[in-house]
This record gives sequence, C-alpha cells and structure tokens, in this order.
Amino acid sequence: MEKAKRIASACVLLMLIASCAPQQNKSDLIIQSATMRDLGEAYLKQRDYTSALRKLLEAEAMNPEDPYLQHDLGLAYMAKNSLENAENHIKKAIAIKPDFAPAKNSLGVVYLTQEKWDAAIAVFKELTGDLLYATPHYPLTHLGWAYYNKQQYETSEKYYREAIGYDANYAPALRGLGRTCAAMGRTDEAIAFYEKAVAKSPRLVEAYFDLGRAYFRSGDYDKALAAFEKVRELAPEHALAEEAEKEMLRIQMIQPGRAF
Repeated sequence: MEKAKRIASACVLLMLIASCAPQQNKSDLIIQSATMRDLGEAYLKQRDYTSALRKLLEAEAMNPEDPYLQHDLGLAYMAKNSLENAENHIKKAIAIKPDFAPAKNSLGVVYLTQEKWDAAIAVFKELTGDLLYATPHYPLTHLGWAYYNKQQYETSEKYYREAIGYDANYAPALRGLGRTCAAMGRTDEAIAFYEKAVAKSPRLVEAYFDLGRAYFRSGDYDKALAAFEKVRELAPEHALAEEAEKEMLRIQMIQPGRAF
C-alpha cells in the first residue's frame, strides 16, 4: 500500500512539474529527474523491472550525471539479464562517484554472473579494503564464491569464514562455507553449515537442496528426503524442485518401497 502511494505521489509531482514553464533550466531538470528516479526505484522494489527501466531511462534523459540513477539503471538491466548494459551503467556511476561502494559491489556481482572470476575478485578485494564500507560480509562472501568457482577451496573457505566473522547469521556465507567444505570432502562440516544456513534463512531453497545432497552422501536418507521435500514445498516452480524430485527418486531406488 505504501509503495502504491509513493508511486501515485511521484506521478502527481511529475504532472505539476510538467505544467510549469516550458523553458526549464538545469536545476528544474535535476529535480524532475530525481522524482522520476524515485518512481523508478519504487518499481524496482515491486520487481516491476520493465516499468522501472522505462522511468529510469526517462530520468537519465534529464540528468545523465546522477550516479545513483546510473546505479539504478544497472540494477534494472541486471534484473532483466542484460549484463552488458548493466556493466556499462554501473561503471558510469563509479566514474561519476569514485567512492560509490554499493555500485562497486554491484559491478562485482555482474562479473560473477558473467563468470569473470578474476575481474570480480579485483573489485571485491578493493571493497574489503574500504574501512568505511558498512557491510564487508557481502564482498567477502562474493570472494568466497569466486574462489570456489576457481576451485581454490582453501582460499574460498578463508573468505567465507571472514564473512561470518562479521555476521555469524549471514545465510549466503554459511551456505557457501558448506559447499566449500563439501568440495573438500568434509561432509559432516558441510551439513553443520547448511543446517545453520536454513535455520537463519528458512526460505533459502538452494541451501535446503545442498543439505539434502549432503545428507544423501552421509547415508541419512530420511533427512535427505525431508530436505528435498522442503525444496519442493518452498518453490515448486523453481528449477531445483525438479532436481530435488530426481534425488528423491534415487533414494527410492536405493530403498525400494519407500514412499514420498
């Protein structure tokens, strides 16, 4: 309801601005652009990425030098999986505002999505050295993921542990640490971290799936089935739901007659 009111208020303000003198000066355009940006951000929060992108592009036409707007555009393009456009706008945000730490984090995420592991590592290492950055567990977790994908598991574990050192309840880092332990053959430790991850974030479908596979490897089929069933319950349309069902069928083949 509040988001809808915010959008409606922004639309009214834009109409009032548009009704003013036809010859707008730069300050008028900046104000109008900021209002349009707010509207775009409201759509972003509603996950209406097409509407968000439309409003943000209109705002950019009035004030392209707004770093926050450029970052918003990057996020909107990222949400629509247009990664090259996302990268370009986020880089522009950083060029305008070189100390824009959230934009640097977003750039690193774009690189991770593109599987440009070394480029992502360079960005996140810069962020971890920023003493003013309020959420260092984010780039540390991303570093863990990048090194995990480079199969440098000891380095991956190091960064994940640093992340949970800042926030012991950060589920993505707990899940990542579980995956890293699993990759190194430490199944019991992996299970412990996955269990912590789902306890802290009960709707983290990916962690439940990883937990189910770890239980399967340990031979605890009852717990594996429960974890896979949780995946199907939480996100029946998710791609992992189909994978979870396949894993459940594997267990059924091992233990014929088991129903689920």
